[in-house]
Amino acid sequence: MWTILSILFMATIRSATPLIFSALGGTFSEKSGVVNIGLDGMMTVGAFSAVLLSYKTGSPWLGLLGAAVAGGLFGLLLAFLSVNFKANQTVVGVAINILAAGLTTFLLVGIWGKPGQTPNVEYFQPWGPFNIFTYIAIALVGISYFVLYKTPFGLRVRAVGEHPAAADTLGIDVYKMRYICVIISGILAGLGGASLSIGSISLFKEGMVAGRGFIALAAMIFGKWHPIGAALACLFFGFADALQTISMTLGLKLPKEFLYALPYILTMLAVSGLIGKAVAPAADGVPYEKGKR
Repeated sequence: MWTILSILFMATIRSATPLIFSALGGTFSEKSGVVNIGLDGMMTVGAFSAVLLSYKTGSPWLGLLGAAVAGGLFGLLLAFLSVNFKANQTVVGVAINILAAGLTTFLLVGIWGKPGQTPNVEYFQPWGPFNIFTYIAIALVGISYFVLYKTPFGLRVRAVGEHPAAADTLGIDVYKMRYICVIISGILAGLGGASLSIGSISLFKEGMVAGRGFIALAAMIFGKWHPIGAALACLFFGFADALQTISMTLGLKLPKEFLYALPYILTMLAVSGLIGKAVAPAADGVPYEKGKR
């Protein structure tokens, strides 16, 4: 019994790891007032770039750096369109997801000459029961909480997300803060994608992100836009994912199709408000135009 519980616990942590990265990224973005629907796409380019750099250099550490840069660049794209051009943030996020899926498929064929998946590359071997990404994700939960709630930078982030006009009056550069937070969001989502490729199966497969960016977004909402709450929600979704992966070991008689769908069912329940009501930052998703009150 204890062995089964131990396996379930470790599987939960492993499943939650990529979600934690992206949920923290979404928290930074939305705390500053920018909705990031593009987390899934940023995870995709992060997973692909990590494998590409590891393949070209033989170093998973450079792959990790590549994932952060690729995710950050897609975050920059979201910030540019949302902050400067006041584009609809939901539409831009969806476009980023489509762009990421199409771009990685195109590059997969262009670089390796065939669709589907890449060859195996150098990746991070497990440290004990987990790989390095799990330990980084856990550390980032505490760091994110400290930055957002215990530093002047975090106070500015929350100010531009709640009342950007008042923050502007106090001399806070709303555009700059949103740019920084959305780029941080992209970097963290890119690392979440890398945890799936060079932190797990040592290759990139089309569709490997499988909607985890949206699950991370739901976890962020379920966690009430708070780093610790988001991380705990990721564990909740991670448990649902882990349950279906080890259901045969546990001898569960539930249909496997239901277990596969369970994380996504819980995602819909979380964002619908049926599992706890959450209130977003007041200016979340609202473009700010300097000079207007």
